[in-house]
Amino acid sequence: MHKGTAQVSNQWQRELKDVIRGASGGFLFGIPLLYTMEVWWIGSTASPLRMLIALVATFVTLVLLNRTAGFRRAQGIQLVDAAMDAVEALAIGIICTTVVLILLREVRWESGIGEALGKIIFESIPFSLGVAVANQILSARSDDSQGAGTQAPVGQQPDIGKLNATLADIGATVIGAIFIAFNIAPTDEIPMLAAAVSPPWLLAISLTSLLISYAIVFVAEFADQQSRKQQRGIFQQPLSETIASYLVSLVMALGMLWFFQQLSASDPWHMWLSYTILLGLPATVGGAAGRLAV
Repeated sequence: MHKGTAQVSNQWQRELKDVIRGASGGFLFGIPLLYTMEVWWIGSTASPLRMLIALVATFVTLVLLNRTAGFRRAQGIQLVDAAMDAVEALAIGIICTTVVLILLREVRWESGIGEALGKIIFESIPFSLGVAVANQILSARSDDSQGAGTQAPVGQQPDIGKLNATLADIGATVIGAIFIAFNIAPTDEIPMLAAAVSPPWLLAISLTSLLISYAIVFVAEFADQQSRKQQRGIFQQPLSETIASYLVSLVMALGMLWFFQQLSASDPWHMWLSYTILLGLPATVGGAAGRLAV
C-alpha cells in the first residue's frame, strides 16, 4: 500500500514538473507578444468563427510539434499521446496567458466575454507553441557532461571563483533581459499598461516575475538544473539568486526605458516605478533564460 502511494506521488510530481516545464517554455517563447497591442486589438475584434479557426489551427500545429518535441521527457510519442499533450499544452497556454493578461489589466471583469476570449485565444497561440517546444528551447545536458566532479566543495572554492561566477550570472542576466525586453521598451504598450495598473497589481506582477524566474531556472529542469543549484556565486542559494537576478533585470528595464526616452528626470517616481516593474516581467524572463546558458 505504501509502495503504491509512493508511485502515485512520484507520478504526480513528474506531472507537475512537466506542467511547470511547459509553462516556462511558454513564457520564454510567448512573453513578447503578450506586450503587443496589435494582438490585443486583433483578439478583441475577432469573430467567434475566427477564434475557432485559430484554436483548431493551433491544436493541429501542437499535435505535429508534440510528435517531435513536446514538454515531457517521454520518447516515442504516439499520435494519441501527442493529441492529449496538445490539449494540455493549449490549456497551459490559455491559463497562463489569462493570468498575465489579468495582471496587466488587459482582461478585466468589465471586459466583454467576446473581447476577453479573443485576447486570450490569440495571445495563447505563441504561448502554447512555446509549451510544445519547451524541451528544445533549453534542453538539459546529459549527466556525464555536467562536470559536477570538477567543482570545488563549498567552503573550499576561492573567493575569486565565487566572484567570477557571480559576474557571469549578472552578465548572463543582463544579456537575456536585453534580448527579450529591448524590443518592448520603446513601444507604447508600457505607458498604456501603466495607466491602468494600481499599486496592488504592481506588487502582484513583481511576485509573479520572481515566481516565473524561479520556476524557469530551478524547477523546469532546463539546461543542467542541478549545476545551477550548485552554483558557487556569492548569491548561491536559489532564492537569493532569484531575488538578485530580479533586481538586475529591473535595473536593465529602467536603463532601457531611459535609453528610449520613455522616462525623464521630470517624471514622478511612481511613473518610474510602474514602468520599470511592467517591463521588468519580460526582462526577468529573459534574464532567467540567460542564466541557464552559463
